[in-house]
Amino acid sequence: MSGNGNAAATALARIQTDSVVATLKALYPGLQFEIIAMSTTGDKILDTALSKIGEKSLFTKELEHALEKNEVDLVVHSLKDLPTVLPPGFTIGAICKRENPHDAVVFHPKFVGKTLETLPEKSVVGTSSLRRAAQLQRKFSHLEFRSIRGNLNTRLRKLDEQQEFSAIILATAGLQRMGWHNRVGQGALGVEVRAKDQDILDLVGVLHDPETLLRCIAERAFLRHLEGGCSVPVAVHTAMKDGQLYLTGGVWSLDGSDSIQDTMQATIHVPAQHEDGPEDDPQLVGITAGNIPRGPQLAAQNLGISLANLLLSKGAKNILDVARQLNDAH
Repeated sequence: MSGNGNAAATALARIQTDSVVATLKALYPGLQFEIIAMSTTGDKILDTALSKIGEKSLFTKELEHALEKNEVDLVVHSLKDLPTVLPPGFTIGAICKRENPHDAVVFHPKFVGKTLETLPEKSVVGTSSLRRAAQLQRKFSHLEFRSIRGNLNTRLRKLDEQQEFSAIILATAGLQRMGWHNRVGQGALGVEVRAKDQDILDLVGVLHDPETLLRCIAERAFLRHLEGGCSVPVAVHTAMKDGQLYLTGGVWSLDGSDSIQDTMQATIHVPAQHEDGPEDDPQLVGITAGNIPRGPQLAAQNLGISLANLLLSKGAKNILDVARQLNDAH
């Protein structure tokens, strides 16, 4: 088993991997699990914004190479790091129960008690996400947004010890997993395996959380249809209530001045796990869940595609094309 991260970036990756291993050990007490820490391109290139690197598999390629060579049997990722189209031969064999999917604002010690709205004019806010920057620029036009890279420890140290940033935006789930509640793919963990390794698929399939699975299928279908990634500001959020799956998605210009957002819903019953047997092509948006009924999975995928088509009909393609061009030009 592998969790991505070098010596500097291991802490969160190791915590996430350990949580999956602990669950598997409880389910399979007779099995032994060896954890191997590995580095990825995304871990090593820390002086360039993610949107500028131009590599779709920043946090996955080296890990998938180890999977392909049978050096490891499964890899634990933050689901947001996994592209919506995986390379041939790989699949997401488990999606664990999602934690808090929201973003958190962490302020420089001298601005504790402030909000983004009350920060001084031209205060600099750090984020590694074009989506976060575009959304916040639209709402807080008096602030400046700059790229900040590195693992959680590095970014918090840059915030606390340097004077460049007044605040930074981080994923709440990562802060909580690190035990830093006081500082508070987002929130969901995915386990990637070899697509044809049925023994490992069966092993990790019990980790699927049915509601999180369906929500992530809808989200990934939406992102895939829009060809969303690190180089464009695209956001999607789901909620399940009273048998209805609500999907909200949006696209933004790089400066946040232009946006299109909408919400759709579908009636989807969250099933319990059951044995369904393998199918000829069981993957949906890179996810294999043979022990979850197919019908709800297809309904979730169709919801994501329908919302993407709705946004495209309202002009989303033009906004995204311009955003890509501007991002490539800078």
